[in-house]
Amino acid sequence: MDFTFTHYRLLVKDYKACFDFYTRVLGFSVAWGNETTGYAELDTGATRLSIFTRSDMSEVVGTSGLPCEETCQDSSTIIFRVDEVDAACRYLLEKGVILVTEPVDRSEWGIRTAHFRDPDGNLVEINQRIE
Repeated sequence: MDFTFTHYRLLVKDYKACFDFYTRVLGFSVAWGNETTGYAELDTGATRLSIFTRSDMSEVVGTSGLPCEETCQDSSTIIFRVDEVDAACRYLLEKGVILVTEPVDRSEWGIRTAHFRDPDGNLVEINQRIE
């Protein structure tokens, strides 16, 4: 049995805001769906990122009667490689994105990172390799 990772699906509360963020601010092209479909797949390179309403997914898996809110630490992070973290942060700030962490070298990991959140509160990391 072979399993192939195809994409990461974010289950979001505010679909339209997240659709706009990932397409307009981060610039990913749409492979399927649009701002009104409640589900979309975005081309990010080798792997697709999809966004889907939490309420619709809860219907699919039979958990619609459970609370949709979590009050805990982040349970996942979306990570994107960029050519230059500092330039990407300047671009994000110009688009009104609030940084969670400023750019910092993490020599123990071999990367420079910065973090921000999408409109639904999902944690996003950008990084670049450092020597």
